[in-house]
Amino acid sequence: MTQQGAVLQGYNNELVKCIEDLCMQKEELNKQIQQAEEEKNKLQHEIQVLNEQLECVCENLAQKVASRNELDKILAETEAAYMKILDSSRTLLNVLKKEVGSLKHTPELKTNVT
Repeated sequence: MTQQGAVLQGYNNELVKCIEDLCMQKEELNKQIQQAEEEKNKLQHEIQVLNEQLECVCENLAQKVASRNELDKILAETEAAYMKILDSSRTLLNVLKKEVGSLKHTPELKTNVT
């Protein structure tokens, strides 16, 4: 019987050692889980901060694009008006040249010029 008691005591010692090893593994795993949760929380906070920054940049970008579109509209209208002014100036110049040309052909100006 003592031999069986010794064998049983050996099993018991081995079982206790296995349980202690499992407890140590659990503690180590708990530390790793805690570190992972802290890292997750840190990353979630960084994501939140970045999302807020992204939102601000998007709003700023939208305002700038709207301003640029307004400037494009103003430029297009100004260029169109300028082209009308150029056309009117060209027409006025052509009319003026014709008038001056026709004045040179009048007899009164020919006698006064010489």
